[in-house]
Amino acid sequence: MIVALDHIAIAVPDLEKAITRFLEDFGLEYKGREDVASAKTSTAFFPVPATQIELVHPLNGEGPIAGYLEKRGGGLHHLCFRSDDIDADVARLKAKGYQFLSDAPTLGAHNCKVIFIHPKSCDGVLIELNQPMDDEHR
Repeated sequence: MIVALDHIAIAVPDLEKAITRFLEDFGLEYKGREDVASAKTSTAFFPVPATQIELVHPLNGEGPIAGYLEKRGGGLHHLCFRSDDIDADVARLKAKGYQFLSDAPTLGAHNCKVIFIHPKSCDGVLIELNQPMDDEHR
């Protein structure tokens, strides 16, 4: 029986830069590095409290997910980080040079304000920030 999401692995060209991003820019807790000689990899871990898997599919065969599936097929689409002040986080990240796919957050699933960081700003990974707008989803 599957009981939790253990981790999401992201291949990065510059480990130190990526560690800085997740530690300083996104404010996640850093649990250190480990070299795994048998896999010829260096790893860094950032535990994140309870999470969920979101399956995304194009509504009526339209929209950005339709284009994504046509171009790349199925696979990891994005990571989403919950924010308690999305407007402040967007301003802070823009000041650090992050590019976003829109100018401001919009309403997304579960009555959340959402915005996406351009993959070019995060080693090719699309990052979503969200902030629940009601107590039910906080």
